[in-house]
Amino acid sequence: MLVSTRDLFHVFGRIGLLSFGGPAAQIALMHKELVDDRNWLTEQQFLNALSFCMLLPGPEAMQLATYAGWRLRGTFGGLIAGLLFVIPGAIFILTLALGYAYFGSLPFIQALFLGVKATVLVIVLQAFLKIGNKALKTRGHWIVAALALLGIFLLNLPFPLIIIAAAVWGALRARPTEIETPLPPAHASAPLLQTITIWGVIWLTPVFVLWATGATFLTEVGLFFSKLAVVTFGGAYAVLAYMTQEVVNDYAWLTTAEMIDALGLAETTPGPLILVTEFVGLLAGFREGGIGMALAAGVLTLWVTFTPCFLWIFAGAPYIDALSRKPRLTGALHAITAAVVGVILNLSIWFALHVFFAKLNPIAFGPIAFLMPDIKSLNITALILAMIAMGALLKLKRSLPEVLAMNAILALLISLSVT
Repeated sequence: MLVSTRDLFHVFGRIGLLSFGGPAAQIALMHKELVDDRNWLTEQQFLNALSFCMLLPGPEAMQLATYAGWRLRGTFGGLIAGLLFVIPGAIFILTLALGYAYFGSLPFIQALFLGVKATVLVIVLQAFLKIGNKALKTRGHWIVAALALLGIFLLNLPFPLIIIAAAVWGALRARPTEIETPLPPAHASAPLLQTITIWGVIWLTPVFVLWATGATFLTEVGLFFSKLAVVTFGGAYAVLAYMTQEVVNDYAWLTTAEMIDALGLAETTPGPLILVTEFVGLLAGFREGGIGMALAAGVLTLWVTFTPCFLWIFAGAPYIDALSRKPRLTGALHAITAAVVGVILNLSIWFALHVFFAKLNPIAFGPIAFLMPDIKSLNITALILAMIAMGALLKLKRSLPEVLAMNAILALLISLSVT
């Protein structure tokens, strides 16, 4: 089906502007627009593409949009669809991050963010419940999730190591149910090696140029977020704890509280939640060298976060039908998803500790290390706001923007009443 450029811009621009609510809501919106309303993709094409995108690192909804554009108009269509899915949210994040850089330390802003943080805690818990219900189908998957939780919470194992271990376990445990005969690729637009080379060069050239010119800070930003783009299996929730550990402890670009604020802001904007990386890059750049460095770091972060997504899709899209027949790949995907459940539960615990308690004491026994909250530092206001958000989101099924706004206003009113 040949879709006009005008229709391509109209539909994917609409999807980009309305893509609030995380990947589940974004995928549902794309299904309605592309399968139900316009029949641009068949149901089977959509589901095969979704399964493939879930195998990849990075934001699956953005990659699904890119695949849909590629299916309709080749590389040009994929670029249009993928960029339109990201750009609206990126503009929102740019505005919010710069506002936060200038005004985030003001007391009333901090009061608003207490309500946002309490809501984000419930959002992460909600993501854990949703993914857990779908992913933990067997006893083995429960064990993988538990080991992932213990590995990252008590042993501080690196997130990429947990993902790799889960993938290997899942692949080895898979039982081939059909002959794995390769299928011919679907109208590949360029040879595979050529596609990988072109997009690999596009991805890494800015980082190489920065390194060659001695731009140390921007090189660190480019290398860090390039690495992150390769290990973001399970979406932003799963990788956030790993990103926070690196950003806060190793690079000292942001504080833990600012990382929680970053996720809260990303929740209020359209587009993939992994746009939280743009906030981090912008704020780190602002601290390093003012607004000019902030813009440079923000653009670079977007580049190295999303360019790999185009590489994965343009290289792999022609082979989706063949890959969908690989039982070992499917087994690896299921195991990765199970591990992600444990990682997201760790993130829920981590959020709760930092939102509810002002003081956390490090405890260590050999290789085991964790944070123990000081009960006397419990923030009653944050606890009440989290309970309100839980009731509104999980029980009353209110929309996320509505609950975020409500809790932010409540937090501000409580702050004003006690001062």
